[in-house]
Amino acid sequence: MKRLLQTLSTLMIFFVTTTFILAQKTIKTTIVHGGLVRSLSFYVPAKYTKGNLTPLVFNLHGYTSNGDQQELYGDFRKIADTAGFIVVHPTGTLNSQTQQTFWNCGLVGSSPVDDVGFIHAIIDTLSQAYSIDENRIYSCGMSNGGFMSYHLACLSDRFAAIGSVTGSMTTFTTQQCSKTVRMPIMEIHGDADAVVAYNGGIGFSSIPKVIEFWIAKNGLDPMSAQKTNVPNINTTDNATAELYIYPGMNEVQHYKVLNGGHTWPGAPFNIGTTCMDFNASKVLWEFFSKHKKLPLRTNSSIVKHVSIYPNPVEDILRINSEHEILTTSISDQNGRTLIVTDNNLNKIEIDTRNLVPGVYILNIQFQEGIEHIKFIKN
Repeated sequence: MKRLLQTLSTLMIFFVTTTFILAQKTIKTTIVHGGLVRSLSFYVPAKYTKGNLTPLVFNLHGYTSNGDQQELYGDFRKIADTAGFIVVHPTGTLNSQTQQTFWNCGLVGSSPVDDVGFIHAIIDTLSQAYSIDENRIYSCGMSNGGFMSYHLACLSDRFAAIGSVTGSMTTFTTQQCSKTVRMPIMEIHGDADAVVAYNGGIGFSSIPKVIEFWIAKNGLDPMSAQKTNVPNINTTDNATAELYIYPGMNEVQHYKVLNGGHTWPGAPFNIGTTCMDFNASKVLWEFFSKHKKLPLRTNSSIVKHVSIYPNPVEDILRINSEHEILTTSISDQNGRTLIVTDNNLNKIEIDTRNLVPGVYILNIQFQEGIEHIKFIKN
């Protein structure tokens, strides 16, 4: 009952304080959560159509900043107009010790503020008014907002993927992280960041340690990194970038910005050395758009048109499908990814001779979704 009353209170405040004007794209409002009046704005693309499931992207500001500033600095609006997702810019609370806005994820002192619950309340509230795709909800952020996105990855079950720009993971988040969570993550970070040091600091991990943490969590091969140099299209920004990809169903990507400061690559204005060779908002959305949080489906219409044989298998596992298969991977029952293939085919053969006998999960990625099928290796 208490939860129901809180939800009703949230909805009432949301609908009373929000002005819906058809021509308006950025809508500012407040909700009450945890006894606090919390502020947020959200941007609805012109192509939004009620009834069509729409992705939701949280864009979280850094320490001392706010949602309005983050909307301008780490701007997703033009991308949202093209791709058709709603982007949310909430604002943190004032830290009682510093009187600065922050996200409560173990970075700045101790606080009773439940920011995970606040983010959940925003999802629930927006889902009452808009057709939100619950399988395509994402979070990213700048600095403290990146820290908070990792916190959500660890403590929330609502997100399909997260990204961080100039953020890291607090010791608190690392210790609290669910043992069962697996999450596609992207980290964008300058190696000359003087605020959130690339090599870590008191209470937070170095970026290499963050990458190692998620490689292990997602069952990826630490030796599988695919490194590319980002084209240096702007030779006057005093920065270049490298991209590291650790492939798998829950992939890890890391843009290492060489000589990059505590800044958002591609931002419309400079507040330090800013890499202009790529746009952080653009690559974050490209990353998010590949990942969906889908339930295990064993009786779906897609599965009915997929056959795998032999099962049990001794050497070659064969897959036939009426739908084009984008990628396949094999993981063990602990979620560790062991084999990954890129396909774009309807018939696939996978060599399983290097697998030890046991039960495995075949993950098949289609345009329509993802399927998980168990098989036995003799």
